[in-house]
Amino acid sequence: MKLLFYSHYFAPSIGGVESIVMSLARGLAELRTADGAREFEITLVTQTPREEFDDESLPFPVVRRTGFWKLLRLVRNADVVHVAGPALLPAALPLLLRRPVVIEHHGFQVICPTGQLLIESRGEPCPGHFMAGHRAECWKCDPAFGWFSSRKLWLLTFVRRWLSKRVTANIMPTSWLGEQLSLPRATTILHGLAQIQAMHTPSAQQSGVPMIAFQGRLVSTKGAGLLLEAAKILCAERHEFRLVLIGDGPERARLEAIASQPSLLGRVQLVGRLSAAELEKTLQDASMVVVPSLGGEVFGLVVAENMQRGLPVIASDLGAFVEVLGEAGKTFRMGDARELAQCIANLLKSREVMASLGAQAARRAERQFGLHAMIAAHAEVYRRAARHETT
Repeated sequence: MKLLFYSHYFAPSIGGVESIVMSLARGLAELRTADGAREFEITLVTQTPREEFDDESLPFPVVRRTGFWKLLRLVRNADVVHVAGPALLPAALPLLLRRPVVIEHHGFQVICPTGQLLIESRGEPCPGHFMAGHRAECWKCDPAFGWFSSRKLWLLTFVRRWLSKRVTANIMPTSWLGEQLSLPRATTILHGLAQIQAMHTPSAQQSGVPMIAFQGRLVSTKGAGLLLEAAKILCAERHEFRLVLIGDGPERARLEAIASQPSLLGRVQLVGRLSAAELEKTLQDASMVVVPSLGGEVFGLVVAENMQRGLPVIASDLGAFVEVLGEAGKTFRMGDARELAQCIANLLKSREVMASLGAQAARRAERQFGLHAMIAAHAEVYRRAARHETT
């Protein structure tokens, strides 16, 4: 089967979509039929420039920054088209050419013009203004977009939703997202995780000052600023801890300024973006991971990956996080620094509780987020899509 993948962002860009697309495409390329032939002949199209990345190391060809006519030929040649997110042209062309098209949703682009389901001007979850027809609220959500851009994004949301209602299948990484998007022919396939070799062990928590870790892009929606506010509360309550922020982004300078304030001085370290080996080494010393996102989350790879490491996870009570964590982690009311501080303090009081919660998280991750299960479920969606087209 000729399978065309379209992902606007791909390696060397770093992010959740890029990671899932890479794992999925690699896994599908390894599937074999009964006679040993490759079941899927994959071509991946992306708008991300190659830079220093070695495309030849991948088991499938990568077409970068293609124009309209090349994309048209690739779609015409494909048996099934997979689009990572409701990109307009890559979703529309297969429909026009009567090719089966599958959209995997990594955001809220079909129910929210900004794709974040967040009122940017206030940093609050959006109650669903677009779907409720409160169009003026969408237009003023993020003043940075301006009059023209806000209305353009609003109109494009209608187009994305129209396209998504007509594709062969819509894939969601959580059931919660499926409920929010409310699209036909939807199926939930949980993201699968590649095995992390350097697993966390309770011995890493037996001595020294407890380390609280944050891992993610330093942007406002990820909530690192909220975590620093919680850290101030913990300091005032005389808890012993150190806080390490892993990641980089436009918020870094502001966060460094907060970290240098007297109440936090010497407690917080911003280490920037780390290599895979450096990340594992750093997280080996962590007592817990905090994921204080304010919105825009449809699964939570950072949550699942640190569960796999056997680390206790505290996350905001966004619907996707609640589903991923189950009973194997702690949640707090989104945006509430005081409640977050209380959650952290409760875990700091007992290393035994931290170790038990981490072990529970690792078991859940192994049971729920298998890489092979994710690949197999996608493969079945493509098979059904191809059969549907030929009947």
